[in-house]
Amino acid sequence: MKPDIHPKYFPECKVNFRGQVVMTVGATVPELNVEVWSGSHPFYTGQKTFVDTAGRVERFQRKFAGGYFAKGKDAPAAKK
Repeated sequence: MKPDIHPKYFPECKVNFRGQVVMTVGATVPELNVEVWSGSHPFYTGQKTFVDTAGRVERFQRKFAGGYFAKGKDAPAAKK
């Protein structure tokens, strides 16, 4: 390995889910916070759970609010 070109490696990176440490892995950051992991995902657990997507939807709506698509060259003129 060449010196001084690689990021710092943390062999005991803690993975947190809802405030609890669920596993440790090796990573380039000392701590990871995840919204979904295999212990809570319906595909792996076989249970149906509600996954909070409201934050994602709100971010999308904020990003594309205010005529975002009407700004392009080929976009039709906005109706009055």
